[in-house]
Amino acid sequence: MEKKKLVIVGDSAFAEIAREYFDLDSGYEVVAHAVEQCYLQRPDVNGLPVVPFENLENIYSPADHSVYVAVTYTQLNRLRARLARAAKEKGYALASYVSSRAFVWRNAILGEHVFIFEDNTIQPFVSIGNNVVLWSGNHIGHHSVIRDNVFVSSQVVISGFCDVGANSFLGVNATLANNVTLGLDNWLGPNTAVMKNTDAGKLFKTEHATAAEVSTNRFFRVPA
Repeated sequence: MEKKKLVIVGDSAFAEIAREYFDLDSGYEVVAHAVEQCYLQRPDVNGLPVVPFENLENIYSPADHSVYVAVTYTQLNRLRARLARAAKEKGYALASYVSSRAFVWRNAILGEHVFIFEDNTIQPFVSIGNNVVLWSGNHIGHHSVIRDNVFVSSQVVISGFCDVGANSFLGVNATLANNVTLGLDNWLGPNTAVMKNTDAGKLFKTEHATAAEVSTNRFFRVPA
């Protein structure tokens, strides 16, 4: 079967990773990258041309190409959302990627322009909105809702009946207990546990590890 042609918006590490996944584990073939003119600093990424996003439709026709915006959680996901919206206004279909190594239950609902990495578990009756990124190894519990423009890092646990507010970022190893509503525009630092509902715009910081007085040298020092 002939693959659909895809332009990735972005030239970052995520864009390189997205190309790998689309090329090797999807029905798409990546043919180019695009960035906004003011950020265009190199002619190609790993052999593929980088073109100005502003006149993308004049180079790669929307009739023959789809777009994926490979941008992380910059501006609390607003940048990815803005570029995806602009691509749609140019007439492009927005591509999604769902890893063949992800577990997605049959009645889970996925929005458009999602990127779901390997080892995600998406349980029954889950609903995932538009423009959502689930990095590798997350658990999305039954009956939970992830709203639009959310970025979920790795090894995050979202328990059952949770509601994750739009534009939020969930850091590595974050946990939501059952029946928690996470407010709009929340930021969860790594290893944070949220046990009750939150208001919009909340930032949950992580306590940094502190070094002990004892040096690790004690574990390998050879006695005299």
